[in-house]
Amino acid sequence: MNKPQDKTSAVINLYNTMSRSVEEFKPLKQNQVGMYTCGPTVYNYAHIGNLRTFIFEDVLKKMFLRAGYNVVHVMNITDVGHLTGDGDDGDDKMGKAAEKEKKSVWDIAEFYTKAFFADEEALNIQKATYVPRATENIPEIIALIERLGKNGLTYSANGNVYFSIDNFPSYGELARLDKQSLNAGQRIEIDRAKKNPHDFVLWFTKSKFENQAMLWDSPFGKGYPGWHIECSAMSMKYLGEQFDIHCGGVDAIPVHHTNEIAQSEGATGKKWVNYWMHGEFLLSEKGKMSKSSGEFLTLSLLKEKGYSPLSYRYFVLGCHYRKQLQFSYEALSGAETSLRKLKNAIAKINDETSLSFTPDAKKVSAENKAKYTSEFDRALYNDMNMPVCIATLQKVVKDKTMLPCDKIAFIKDVDFVLSLDLLQDDDVSKSASSSNNGQNGDIPSEIVELAEKRLLAKKNKDWSTSDAIRSEIQEKGYILIDTPTGYEIKRK
Repeated sequence: MNKPQDKTSAVINLYNTMSRSVEEFKPLKQNQVGMYTCGPTVYNYAHIGNLRTFIFEDVLKKMFLRAGYNVVHVMNITDVGHLTGDGDDGDDKMGKAAEKEKKSVWDIAEFYTKAFFADEEALNIQKATYVPRATENIPEIIALIERLGKNGLTYSANGNVYFSIDNFPSYGELARLDKQSLNAGQRIEIDRAKKNPHDFVLWFTKSKFENQAMLWDSPFGKGYPGWHIECSAMSMKYLGEQFDIHCGGVDAIPVHHTNEIAQSEGATGKKWVNYWMHGEFLLSEKGKMSKSSGEFLTLSLLKEKGYSPLSYRYFVLGCHYRKQLQFSYEALSGAETSLRKLKNAIAKINDETSLSFTPDAKKVSAENKAKYTSEFDRALYNDMNMPVCIATLQKVVKDKTMLPCDKIAFIKDVDFVLSLDLLQDDDVSKSASSSNNGQNGDIPSEIVELAEKRLLAKKNKDWSTSDAIRSEIQEKGYILIDTPTGYEIKRK
């Protein structure tokens, strides 16, 4: 996707986690945005909760492009050094994956990096300008640690190099942490080598894992970097010591981003990032979605169940990025149905673009197109209120005073940001979901019979029986979705 060339810079307001308020965006460099987003740790597939954050960041970037800004976007690949705990505790994620899959850590990193980019492509997420890998930036990481040491912010113990939070007075400002209240009791596992239990490792040597596969020579001993230092080194390499925006999920605020600020500003003595932006959690029935929660849902799994990746993108866009979003297959099915209807309606509009209209009709249509474009942009530039943006799109589709050609022009314009392929005939409009009344060869007759019994119970207003049958269908691995003309059935 290319940046629209006919746009000029606009007033954009964004929620800054640091100030806990919506602020007008003012770039460090005129008409340019420097933006860093925490990328994947490539020891496994990204789950759909991770992908929600990447969709939010994609919309953010495309919003700036739409407004006429040049965007330099850096996203890292964490292919070494990330442990199972954010506080330097637990096992190395890369090593655990390599042992489980009987592959080298290098093969693990390469496989899951490719898988992540395939997910990005399927979701119409635009690739970052620079995608540095931690393993390719070890010299920069070492140099940054040495710089911190010269500033009196590090110490060595038990073979590791630590950052001393007590020597950085503003530690915890982003997360609103009270340094006086931080105590060792908050840790499940305590590293006895730390002067303060909340100090964090900048460089590990063999003292952490005897059989660590990824090791580099350094002034501190042969070893590998801690997780947090990687992002500081790579972001400053490509964006400089100060840049505009740093993004990630809300779970990165209390530890990872807090530590990034400490080590970055501790090295430079300058404010590092002007705007911090965070996407909220995607929730499953069991709470926050994660790779260890038993609710590890991937985009590939959704596709196996017949859902289009863009149906998931549409589902995500229906909720503001700063609100928690509850996932269920029923909700995703509803989003897919809505997107399919929207695309079918747009296809009909596209078929009518050759019709002729009176000058008065053209004038009214042009005025309404301008009105809706302004409405869309107001919502977009007001902290990315995507539900309102989508509502505006739907109003355009239904507006009988607008000409088909103006509707299509509007849709093409806004789909740069939405990235839903609204003018393409794809697998959403040809969804693999069950047809009305469940007549689909993939659905067992037993399930269809239960659905028909429930339909009869609903007609008789026997709500207890209706609910019981729905639950029975769910227990058998299927989801029943009510529609205006009957129902649809999907596999869980």
